[in-house]
Amino acid sequence: MKKFKEFDIPFVGLKQGEHRFDYRIDNSFFEEFGYTDFNETSLKVDVVLHKRSNMLELDFAVKGAVNVNCDLSNEPYDQKIKGKLELIVKFGEEYNDENEDILILPHGEHQINVAQYIYEMTVLSVPAKKIHPGVKDGTLDSEIVRKLTELQPGTEKEKDEETDPRWDSLKKLLSDK
Repeated sequence: MKKFKEFDIPFVGLKQGEHRFDYRIDNSFFEEFGYTDFNETSLKVDVVLHKRSNMLELDFAVKGAVNVNCDLSNEPYDQKIKGKLELIVKFGEEYNDENEDILILPHGEHQINVAQYIYEMTVLSVPAKKIHPGVKDGTLDSEIVRKLTELQPGTEKEKDEETDPRWDSLKKLLSDK
């Protein structure tokens, strides 16, 4: 995690109470994680650290937009996102992050790196199904959308081919019951 040094929060020298940390996130952040689903990223992350005598409480909030490709049309668009995450940090014998809401740091640790939590919160804030607003309201004009509309179930296709007259007489037997 050396590459995410700017996301280290040194809590040892802080007084008890509330402390705020702000981060601007762009695409390079996600590229470091090997995540390539975003074309462009413009996010603001606020982290509020509540330092208590025996634990830390971290409140994360992300707000902004990620440019993604629509799942239906593959057209890029800006998806607005908002997300929140709460994390409690306690101190124990050894590092333990098995519980998603509680992180246990070894006694003697003096900082916490929040990059992984920002990454997870942001990725989980993006809707599972990404649909371009133009697809929803019908304003997006693209070749893929036209083809999808043409192939939509319920629309009859014109039959250009002639049927074999022998089949027609067999179909007639089925309907003459």
